[in-house]
Amino acid sequence: MTTRNLAKKLMVFFPMLIGLSSFLSLSATAAPKWPIPEGIKTVEVNGYPMAYQETGSGIPIVLLHATTQDYRTWDTLIPDISKAYRTIAVSLRHYYPEKWDGVGNDFTVDQHASDIAAMIKKLNLGKVHLLGNSRGGSIAVTVANLHPEGIRTLILEEPNMMPLMPAAEMQQWMAAAKARAEKVRANLGTGGREKAAREYMASWGADWEKLPDRLKQVVLDNIGTCTESGERGQFGCAEIQRFNFPILLVGGEKSQKVYGEMIATMRQCKPDIPAPIIVPKGGHAMMHRQNPEFFNKVFLDFLKLH
Repeated sequence: MTTRNLAKKLMVFFPMLIGLSSFLSLSATAAPKWPIPEGIKTVEVNGYPMAYQETGSGIPIVLLHATTQDYRTWDTLIPDISKAYRTIAVSLRHYYPEKWDGVGNDFTVDQHASDIAAMIKKLNLGKVHLLGNSRGGSIAVTVANLHPEGIRTLILEEPNMMPLMPAAEMQQWMAAAKARAEKVRANLGTGGREKAAREYMASWGADWEKLPDRLKQVVLDNIGTCTESGERGQFGCAEIQRFNFPILLVGGEKSQKVYGEMIATMRQCKPDIPAPIIVPKGGHAMMHRQNPEFFNKVFLDFLKLH
């Protein structure tokens, strides 16, 4: 082989080698270190392999779960909405299928909002319907504040709007959250995941023994995320007032009073937001499962208008 022919072959080979090296490097970075359930996808966002369940086609809807939950919480909603929409149920950073131990400093509303914004861009979703439940509502509001151009509508299922509340109430909330987090962290330190889950749920008034087995497992899988501080983002009235897309608020008939107060405070910031639709027999963070027929109809009726 002549020197000239060898040079030509190397010119073809080396770019291919570099491309392969880049691909393998990206794959190694994106590969989760924990098992991924069958049918679940992952996408690397901000250095983290975020898991999500994708169903259906059409205009995209992104679903953001509450504390202790993950993409599995939406299994009573997805069959209905995925008939007409591309539905993406996310497991946020450090939630199942990762079983996090609570160690790290990258578990914040801002981090999760950055992850969701990056995911929307990376999957080329364009404008999305964004649904957030409880803490997921705080994240949805933060995404909408930072990237309003990517929001088609905002659906908030009793969003945690604690940043809008009076300082004294905020301090009380944070103190209670810190106490719960410390107890969870102590139990996890001794290997007591079930004890940590049991006591955490009791702090919210839930009787562990009466919870469905499925819900118990979801809480156990995500109990490490309950070591978080209770912060719910950095937004205020000024950010809410800038929202120029349709907003649907949903509340639960049996929810704690504070969540209704948060919704009322949000509407004081922006009075043209319609009053919340109340789900009969529904409680905070679970109303979409406790009364799925009502919740799904409300959701779909709203989507049809926008």
